[in-house]
Amino acid sequence: MTSPQAPEDGQGGGDPPRDLRSVLVTSVLNLEQLDGDLFRGRHYWVPTTKRLFGGQIMGQALVAAAKSVSEDVHVHSLHCYFVRAGDPKVPVLYHVERTRTGASFSVRSVKAVQHGRPIFTCQASFQLVQPSPIQHQFCMPAVPPPEELLDYETLIDQYLRDPNLQAKYRVGLNRIAAQDVPIEIKPVTLPTLSQLQNAEPKRMFWVRARGYIGEGDFKMHCCVAAYISDYAFLGTALLPYQGHCKVHLMASLDHSMWFHAPFRADHWMLYECESPWAGSSGKGDAQPHLTRRLWGPSELHCVQGEPAAPVIDTKRDQGWQRRIGGSRGLVRGQLWRRDGVLAVSCAQEGVIRVKPQVSGSKL
Repeated sequence: MTSPQAPEDGQGGGDPPRDLRSVLVTSVLNLEQLDGDLFRGRHYWVPTTKRLFGGQIMGQALVAAAKSVSEDVHVHSLHCYFVRAGDPKVPVLYHVERTRTGASFSVRSVKAVQHGRPIFTCQASFQLVQPSPIQHQFCMPAVPPPEELLDYETLIDQYLRDPNLQAKYRVGLNRIAAQDVPIEIKPVTLPTLSQLQNAEPKRMFWVRARGYIGEGDFKMHCCVAAYISDYAFLGTALLPYQGHCKVHLMASLDHSMWFHAPFRADHWMLYECESPWAGSSGKGDAQPHLTRRLWGPSELHCVQGEPAAPVIDTKRDQGWQRRIGGSRGLVRGQLWRRDGVLAVSCAQEGVIRVKPQVSGSKL
């Protein structure tokens, strides 16, 4: 699976030793070909939910699709639906349908199957590399470089050393620390525990694949980016509700990606995530049933137990309402190269089922 080379440019990032090949390439995205367009994928990391990680299924499906196209085309978009929860106890079969092979664009449909039933479907579109006279993009946010930031492992260790850390946070952090995730993450901001309970649905972190992939195969870098893009993505919609509700279910419904420029997934990229909306669009649920909140710079308005009228904060141009009890959340993301080039755009909707956190106080 070869195609235009990933860039050796200002993206930088510092290569790890070349003998430390990325496990994402050697294991997670290394499919077994059973027939012409039939592949089998196995699992490396399984989340604490005991369901298959959506990023793994997307990455493996894109690997299967890329094996069915010529070397001179590259993926420009990927649109996925998660149909059923994946079973981590059995492999996944990927069947590729060659929907269309054109002069400039080719489309491949992929169905992922377990126990004889589809768990995932996607369509990937590939384009012949062509020059474009029209080019523009937004500017990358100004953030500290990854060399000045601490990684997740170091941060968790620091939190766990705090003797004042509440038990409920300690359990969750220990669970995260025990996971063997094949990607590296460095958060841009380090909120305190009090700030976490009043956070906006936005976050940024530097991310890259662990190990060495190399610059030779851009298709593989796109498959790795598909894996990376799903990590902690939907959780952005829950940032305002930490400490306010208990999550009973959170799962991806669909996921879309658009690939804009060459990049290396084993070099640091900035992942900018935000959730513009969460709730339910059902006809009978025009207003939230449990809590409706408007975030302002100095106060939080809340009416509990009944639908609440919106509260307008004229001092804030970009205020947003936060609602507990919604059934879906929408998140958007952008992966930036270190040199400021927008490499990938993402969007995802997921189901989120929560209940309000009940305080133990009787006052």
